[in-house]
Amino acid sequence: MNVLLLGAGHIGHTIARLLAQSEDYRVTVADQASAALATLAALPLRTARLDTGDTSALAALLDAHDAVINALPYHLAVQVATAARAAHCHYFDLTEDVAATRAIMALAANADTAFMPQCGLAPGFIGIVAHHLAQSFDRLDEIKMRVGALPVFPTNALKYNLTWSVDGLINEYCHSCEAIHEGALTAMLPLEGLEHFSLDGVEYEAFNTSGGLGTLCETLAGKVRTLDYKSVRYPGHRVLMQFLLSELRLAGDQGNLKAILRRAVPTTMQDVVLVFVTVSGERGGSFVQEVFARKIFAQRACEDTGAEAVSAIQITTAAGVCAAVDLFRERKLPQRGFVRQEQIALPDLLANRFGRAYEQSRRIESIS
Repeated sequence: MNVLLLGAGHIGHTIARLLAQSEDYRVTVADQASAALATLAALPLRTARLDTGDTSALAALLDAHDAVINALPYHLAVQVATAARAAHCHYFDLTEDVAATRAIMALAANADTAFMPQCGLAPGFIGIVAHHLAQSFDRLDEIKMRVGALPVFPTNALKYNLTWSVDGLINEYCHSCEAIHEGALTAMLPLEGLEHFSLDGVEYEAFNTSGGLGTLCETLAGKVRTLDYKSVRYPGHRVLMQFLLSELRLAGDQGNLKAILRRAVPTTMQDVVLVFVTVSGERGGSFVQEVFARKIFAQRACEDTGAEAVSAIQITTAAGVCAAVDLFRERKLPQRGFVRQEQIALPDLLANRFGRAYEQSRRIESIS
């Protein structure tokens, strides 16, 4: 299968390595930065310099491939998906942007190729887990989805390090959040709905952020009383972000906010991803709850085995999209039109060679 990967950043690099080393994909990676492409020189793949504003060059690349994985910033999702439809190229991406996903859903109508956005961690894996747990209930009551990509060693006042796209981070902090409350589709404010919980002996906070639910609100409409998604952080993070976004009004000056964060908040490869889903409802006449909880840690570099350092967010995001493409190639997913994340069966994903990264994570037994 010929795959075009757009974007050679941290996540793109991991996606490229997984697919190229599997030997089942002929991979071309396109990026506008020569330095980013140079980091892929040791892998069995092709590279191409591409300015995404050059529509003819993008179209030519798409024409030569069966599928495209878009690992570019979220604001380019609709542009690339539109070009993919014109080129009759299957489309996958990692976007958390709600408006972009709706536009891609419209593009997918009556298309002869597949469009599968949101193939990362959240949205993505978290929705697959929640939907899988929900299937075992006679009547659903409440679904809570919580995800955090956090530094293992927080040292600053924000108790946070940059582990993924700053653009995506600010986007989810600044846009309204979909939820189902008392059976009705509801828009929630970002950074609201603050809660605290302990997981595996560590204290966390969680609050509303945009995009993590994917298409679950539509899929489960009329079937659940409460459905919501919140990002997990260490206690104290949310109040400082509220100060920056609201009181200093940087929500209206996102370019400056991103520059401040990139300058003042360091990146880290020493991170941990938390996945925490609870589903409650009736089963066999009893009111019960099911819990799925995992911790996925970064992979250290090892000279003996040749393994390179990979962050937890790289592992989980790349595993999600590579597993989706792999299951699509195996025809375990629809081959045309809009494909929702929850159409992936969790057992299929965890058995997949790429999705196995989630099964190899550490399960958490004590939750309060």
